[in-house]
Parts: sequence; C-alpha cells; structure tokens
Amino acid sequence: MRSIWNGAISFGLVSIPIKLVNATESHAVSFRQIHTEDGGRIRYRKVCELEDREVTQAEIGKAYEDADGAMIPITDEDLSQLPIPTARTIEIVAFVPEDRIDPLQMGSAYYLAASGAPAAKPYTLLREALKRSNRVAIAKFALRGRERLGMLRVVGDAIAMHGLLWPDEVRAPEGVAPEGGVTVRDQELDLADALMDTLGEIDLDDLHDEYREAVEEVVAAKAAGERPPESREEAAPGKVLDLMAALESSVRAARESRGGEGGGTDEEAEVRSLPQRKTASRRTPKETGAKKSTSTAAKKTAAKKAEPKKSTAKSGASTPAKKTAAKGTAKKAAGRSTAKESARSTGRSTAKKTASRRRSA
Repeated sequence: MRSIWNGAISFGLVSIPIKLVNATESHAVSFRQIHTEDGGRIRYRKVCELEDREVTQAEIGKAYEDADGAMIPITDEDLSQLPIPTARTIEIVAFVPEDRIDPLQMGSAYYLAASGAPAAKPYTLLREALKRSNRVAIAKFALRGRERLGMLRVVGDAIAMHGLLWPDEVRAPEGVAPEGGVTVRDQELDLADALMDTLGEIDLDDLHDEYREAVEEVVAAKAAGERPPESREEAAPGKVLDLMAALESSVRAARESRGGEGGGTDEEAEVRSLPQRKTASRRTPKETGAKKSTSTAAKKTAAKKAEPKKSTAKSGASTPAKKTAAKGTAKKAAGRSTAKESARSTGRSTAKKTASRRRSA
C-alpha cells in the first residue's frame, strides 16, 4: 500500500518513524460526464482568468481569499515553517478509555506502518501498552494543510489512527428530536424488544453493496448490447395507523424471513403476554360462534350416531327372544327325535326277543 504521509509518532521522549497508509477504499462505481448528443467526454480545464488560457499543474499554487476577494499567495515553504510541532509528527497528548470518544467525531481511518527496522521496537512497545491499558491515544497531527485530531488504537498487530473532528465541529442535535410529549407503552417496548431479538445479530462480513452490484450488471448488459435487467417491483408500504399492529407484523415477518432463509438462530424471540386489546374483543364473538357451531355439529353427530344404537337395541332385544324360541323348538325337535329313536330301539329289541323265543320253542 502506498503511503500518503511520512513522519513520526511522538510518545513522550520516544520517537517512532511511521508511514501513514489509507485503511479504507471505495468500491463505488464512478461515472464520467459526456455530451449526450455525440457521446463526447466533458472535461474540465484549468484556465487563468487574467490570461484566459489553460495552465499546467506546475503553474498552479495556493492562495487564501480575503474577505474583500483579494488573493494572498501561500507557498509550501510558508507552510513547512509553521511554528507547530505537529507538522511532521503525530503528537500523543493523552490516553483515554475508548468509550470517551463520540462516534460522531470519527472520520477517515489510516494504518500507521513502522518505517524501517529501528522503528520496530518502539512501535511494538506502543502497541502492547495500548493493549494492556485498554485505552486509546489521543494525538494531534498536521495533514493536507491543517492540524487535525486523531485517535490511535490497536487493530490486530497494527496501530490504526482515526481522524477526529474537533469538538466544536460537531453540531448539537437541536430541533432534531420530535417536539411534544410522546409516551411509549410497555407493551410497545416489549414488542420492539421481541423484534430486535428475532432479527438477532449478523456478521458484518456478510453485508455487501447491492446497489453497486446492480449498477455493474447494468453496465455489463449495456456493454454486451443486451437489455438491462429490470428491477423487482416491491409493494409500497402502507400507512401505519396502529403501531402495535405494525410491531406484531414486523416480528412475524422477521421470524418467517429467518425461518425461510434457514440462517436464523435456533432460539426464537419470546413475545411477552400482552393485555387484551379492543380489537381482540371484537374478534371474540366470531370465535364464540365458531365454538357454538362446533358444539352443535357435535351434538347432531352424536344424535345421528345414537339412532342406530336404538335400532340395534331393539333388534338386540328381539334377537334373544328369537333365540329362545329357536332353542325351545330345537329342544322339542330333539325330544321328538329322541322319542322316535327310543321307540325304534324298543321295537327292535322286542322283535329280537320274540324271534329268540320262537327259535327256542
């Protein structure tokens, strides 16, 4: 990475030679201005107003515009001789807890790289001291023609510096908050907590610039002579009239979204019980009616099922009588057959006796 500033960190009497490197980069898609009729590039030329001609970069210098419009030339030599110790030095002035720094003050981020082997030892010393103290260093430095405020902290094995705005450069939030007394009920806070729990946490590395990707797709399609992809039409959000209903719908939608993606946590957010609302009382008759119809249908079904049981009971009552009669008839028939069989056997035995008597005679 190319350094944008060379200097040293002043840590008491310890001097640490460092190089300043940009810690961030922009991936935004940049466009050029063109003449829409013929596609020609629109360029800006640096022209001297007095001579009415274009000048080169070597001919351009700095000047301060006075209140009356007069230009006061300022050279790089003038700036290099400023009577401040931060011209080429990041001067540490204090060490404070990190939560003392208002995020509104934070600006550009830089990495501080050790410049050469002699800087390795004091660089490591400062890094480890920041780690052990759990504090950040507040420093002053000069960059791009002005003195700035910075915060040094440890990022991995490196020291990073965040440019800070001066306290008087941060505006007070006057007139930003809603005017008038607005009360928030505990039930609404409970649903807001449930919504936050349902959405849960996210790995910031999973986030990406969808707008930039869509612009790149449009550029690629136009370059290939194809039709650019059409945007998905999303339903316009309706006007929110009931905050509680909106919160409940948001919790439900968040749960469905996390469940559909399969990336939600196993734990679901707990929605605390809420007192009955007026809308719930309106719905109660419908639910009661449903219960009545259900019970009525159950009674009818029970009545229908009971009818076959009565006929079954009747048939069951007549069946034993028939069985009894059949049994009696069977007994009578059995008696008759028994009598016949006994008569036959008696006749046979009598005939045998008579025959035997005749033979003996």
